[in-house]
Amino acid sequence: MSNLKKWKILKSKMVLDHYWCKVRQDEIELPNGKIIDDYFVSIKPDVAMVLPITSSREIIFVRQYRHAVSEFFLELPAGSFDFTQENPEVAAMREFTEETGYIAEEFQKIGILYDKPSKDTNQIHLFLAKNVIKFRKQQLDITEEIEIVLIPVESVLEKISQGEISVAGTVAALFLGLKFFTP
Repeated sequence: MSNLKKWKILKSKMVLDHYWCKVRQDEIELPNGKIIDDYFVSIKPDVAMVLPITSSREIIFVRQYRHAVSEFFLELPAGSFDFTQENPEVAAMREFTEETGYIAEEFQKIGILYDKPSKDTNQIHLFLAKNVIKFRKQQLDITEEIEIVLIPVESVLEKISQGEISVAGTVAALFLGLKFFTP
């Protein structure tokens, strides 16, 4: 049994409450008694992420621009959702089909990840999609321009090592999903 103790919230207020960005400022008391009056927490929606694999053992990635760092990234298909309005599996299937145009014969939840629990509130709900097939054209949001990239399972670790796949959630999901890729 651990002797670790949670931090105590003394006061909390929303300092930014915008549809796309919510930030809460907490005044907290640490277990050692020290008070911190400006601990900021980003309130983010949950994310549904899909690890899609074709019958020919290729993983479907999306390449897209990420404005905060002004770069293009290879990522697994994913999107945010409001868990009070939508089931994570439904959100994952919807986002996957919208971003890629593919559907899956089999859909299975394989885990929940936290991206940055020191400052962010959201969870990443990870699903494995097996035997995916092209179903229709992509249906992208106004802010999305997405290129579909298929990478053989056997090449993924090398691409991570070379930095071609470098988004933390995607890398963690791939390592978690590796046990499902055995021939």
